Amino acid sequence: MTRTPQSNRQRFDLVIFDCDGVLVDSEVISCRAHAEALTRHGYPITEHQVLERFLGISDREARLIVEARLIVEAELGLRLPDDFEAQMKQAALQRYPTELADIPHIGEAIAAIGLPKCVASSGTLEKIRHGLTCAGLYDALAPHIFSATQVEHGKPAPDLFLFAAEQMRASPERCVVIEDSAPGTTGALAAGMTVLGFHGGSHCLPGHADKLRAAGATATFDDMQQLPGLVATTAGAG
Repeated sequence: MTRTPQSNRQRFDLVIFDCDGVLVDSEVISCRAHAEALTRHGYPITEHQVLERFLGISDREARLIVEARLIVEAELGLRLPDDFEAQMKQAALQRYPTELADIPHIGEAIAAIGLPKCVASSGTLEKIRHGLTCAGLYDALAPHIFSATQVEHGKPAPDLFLFAAEQMRASPERCVVIEDSAPGTTGALAAGMTVLGFHGGSHCLPGHADKLRAAGATATFDDMQQLPGLVATTAGAG
């Protein structure tokens, strides 16, 4: 865990969790689905190569699909099916019941944090709920689940975080966000919130913590057992 000094020791009123890569270990499933589909379409690639080449560009599934499609089509000189994006999203969701796991110790961390909590994710509400249900976390966080589809601009814009804070009746400066991506960190900071950067998901490559700190995370950590203590001791923004 790496921290930067903070002077204001105010208490938080709300903890906002990202979903993919923070609550559920879903990014590798998306990579696996992409690797199999791209290989079928004449672009042999492993899930690890997808992770290194495409997920690092975008940090999230929606952008991963777009980036992968553009790059693959340019290199192959052919067009992927028009419904390629829909195929990928559905293929990943179908794997959730048997392959999706929660991030280790996240259930205990959620239970140990005695503050209001919510989820703010780039995924659709259907995807978020499905993932949390498969990972056994839905009851711990429902009904306070918010999606980028509910706001005009998704991450890295601050809209989703501000919407979540408004719905939860919390002041942005009294919110702490748990994020694993640089765009999410940027958006939370733009909303005036404090960010704790998590780099313990199976998709996180070496140097991921550095990216989160460079984006402005107050502290970075790779074990959810550390989270309750971080929330209790990290200073609020502003």
